[in-house]
Amino acid sequence: MATPDLLFNLRNLFYLGAYQAAINNSDVPGLDADAAAERDAIVFRSYIALGSYQLVISEIDSSAATSLQAVKLLALYLTGDKEGAISSLKEWLSDSAIGSNPVLRLIAGIIFMHEQDYNEALKHTHSGGTLDLHALNVQIFIKMHRSDYAEKQLKIMQQIDEDHTLTQLANAWLDIAVGGSKIREAYLIFQDFAEKYPMTGMVLNGKAVCCMHMGSFEEAETLLLEALNKDAKDPETLANLIVCNLHLGKSSSRFLSQLKLSHPDHVLVKNSASSEANFERALQAVA
Repeated sequence: MATPDLLFNLRNLFYLGAYQAAINNSDVPGLDADAAAERDAIVFRSYIALGSYQLVISEIDSSAATSLQAVKLLALYLTGDKEGAISSLKEWLSDSAIGSNPVLRLIAGIIFMHEQDYNEALKHTHSGGTLDLHALNVQIFIKMHRSDYAEKQLKIMQQIDEDHTLTQLANAWLDIAVGGSKIREAYLIFQDFAEKYPMTGMVLNGKAVCCMHMGSFEEAETLLLEALNKDAKDPETLANLIVCNLHLGKSSSRFLSQLKLSHPDHVLVKNSASSEANFERALQAVA
């Protein structure tokens, strides 16, 4: 008889972007040491997702499990200590005693994906071993515009657990990347999440992106404004609202200003600044 998965609900909340709910519901009784370490890793990653980097750094000390030390490295990286975090990461990955730890490899993949060093990320994630690692591989291959490799990773996930939340999410990400008739399938996955679980900004954004692909910009705007009510600083919501408003012929300057203030390194902010600089240069050239 299979033992119940005591962390099922907690993982689901995290995967779907209900980070505060994951933190609030993390007091799970009856966990062994490994499950408790996994629970703590989920809680600290939830704090990171909410931007509470310093809390994570101060709470995890040098005696903590390897998985938690890895999560602390991610928090350090996101506070701006990129060189220090990457240096420690490489040192730990080369240590035969802890280098194969799945959470350490996952964090390595996340950090190198942030660095847009996809080959280095795959060095540590490609062998998989957990659904989290396979899901990250799907994301990395999509960023590399290799949907064929992403599909292979998705098939592995489907063989492990077709109904798992991460498998369904990875399926939706790939459907959006492929586009065309697949967009409708992605929309139905997010709709299913919306019916089964509490509505989160991540699910609302997923539905909204599908709506934009299908040309339903008014519906997308409604979903995105609902997501903005949940988190006024969420970078993906702001970025999607900018794109949506441009298609609706509405001003997106307020959302762009918010994005610049809260996430100055966002790709949309950088692209906007680059476009403005190019426009200024062009103006000066003909002045």
